[in-house]
Amino acid sequence: MRPDQWVVGDYADRMADTPPGAAPPPPHAPAAPPGAPAPRMPLRRLGWRRFLVLAGVVLLIAAGALFMVFTLGESLGAEALLIGVIAAILPVPVLVFCFLWLDRYEPEPLKYLIFCFAWGAFVSTAISLLVNTASAGLFEDRGLPVALTAVLVAPFIEELTKAAGPLLVLIFRRREFSGITDGLVYCGLSAVGFAMVENILYLGGHGYRAGADEYGPATGAQQVIAIFIVRILLFGFAHPLFTSMTGVGLGVAARTADRRVRVLAPLAGLLLAMILHGTWNLLPSLAQATGETVIVLYGYIGVMVPIFFAMVGLAVWLRAWEGRLTERTLPDYVRAGWLTPPEVAALGSLGRRHAARTWARRVAGDGGVRAMRGYQFAATRLALLRDGMRRGLDRKPEERERTAREERELLDAITAYRSFFVGRDPQAPVGVWDGQRYHLRFPDGSQRPVEAPDDPVVPIPVVLAQPPAFPHGGYGPSGYGPGGHGPAGWHGPAGWHGPAGWHGPAAGHGPASGHGYGPGAGHGPGGRHDPGAPWHPGR
Repeated sequence: MRPDQWVVGDYADRMADTPPGAAPPPPHAPAAPPGAPAPRMPLRRLGWRRFLVLAGVVLLIAAGALFMVFTLGESLGAEALLIGVIAAILPVPVLVFCFLWLDRYEPEPLKYLIFCFAWGAFVSTAISLLVNTASAGLFEDRGLPVALTAVLVAPFIEELTKAAGPLLVLIFRRREFSGITDGLVYCGLSAVGFAMVENILYLGGHGYRAGADEYGPATGAQQVIAIFIVRILLFGFAHPLFTSMTGVGLGVAARTADRRVRVLAPLAGLLLAMILHGTWNLLPSLAQATGETVIVLYGYIGVMVPIFFAMVGLAVWLRAWEGRLTERTLPDYVRAGWLTPPEVAALGSLGRRHAARTWARRVAGDGGVRAMRGYQFAATRLALLRDGMRRGLDRKPEERERTAREERELLDAITAYRSFFVGRDPQAPVGVWDGQRYHLRFPDGSQRPVEAPDDPVVPIPVVLAQPPAFPHGGYGPSGYGPGGHGPAGWHGPAGWHGPAGWHGPAAGHGPASGHGYGPGAGHGPGGRHDPGAPWHPGR
């Protein structure tokens, strides 16, 4: 694959064919020391303002949890509460797994996933319970049907509160909200938490306690089973489906630079979620009022089920989109010399990523596979960050500085991860990628530059020429890009400089006792010179 082309075919399936027992990397490879721990992603600092917000959110969730436990325990009783909790928790792992499955390309931090789930389970349910109860009392006092609460009030307050948690993530941790997929995951987990606690009320109260008080425990158990089948097995997707509309709106807002879209997209998604929720609650009320139960059947099968499958299709497509994004974005870093063409190709699908991890395990052991996982995660984050640069998501200078700093941290992390497996494959050619072509050493001892093939067949074939330039189009405190400067006086490919006076292809300097990585004359920090000759690995 040339740097400006997409990858086609399933060549990466052959990555796992490398036999174990690889030789150690050649002297010029930046190998990690034996037994060295795999590097970690850079951590973000927690300022005192964010700490206060975090503390307030934790206290709010704790207060909501205590309120719900006390309220449900008082209204249901200990026995019904316990049965309701057990029955309501059973589907939660399956639903959570479905949303985590969507997020495999760039898994979100566990703490934010737990936060959204806890927010929906305790804060959203507590506020919704108070508002719905007060509204039902108000309707009853005025002689209006109490069922209006489920149609007019519940959809509004429940969808609003379920979306509030993911919205906080978007506002205070926008870097962790990289698109519609993240919106679906965050909002979906909030809805799963809400549905879990709501199901405790239905299964424990309307199910077990109502049946046990009238006919005994056996009848209560039968009603629990009946409600479980109808409410969870058949229609357990309802709350996640509604709130996913808001998730789409939040995801669109996270990836646009237009301020109007940032406001209107979440509002449109929230409004659609409320309409769907209200329609869902209206169907049984209409069926009861008219005596036509077929209304419920037509509504569910004709409206809700098609919308559900449409959202599933959208979620699957978006999941693949994150893989394709790396193929569209990371070639910038290939041309700058940070990555090689096959590395980008190996990120294009989950199957290729799995093959790359298998390859890394065979050539570098457990440390290699851990490093490959970290490498893949960092590369996906880098692709999303680069896509955000192109979209102009950062308007303020401090935001651009933060993005440039994060870009550099990700590139440093990628370089550290590569050191665990680069150059360790005995079947890979010995050579260097300089951002434009390979400089390979052949078995007969000859050394010459080779153009990148249209369809690469190995995952990490060569060592990179370092330090590479920042790709054109980035931004930072000093203007990264060809001809621009970054930290420590780095330059673009026309003559880039780094620590110890390294240069790029026009007059490249190699590692200690090495030669230039470019086609021109090369120098190493030790002062060795090879006028006009091609690059010589480690000579």
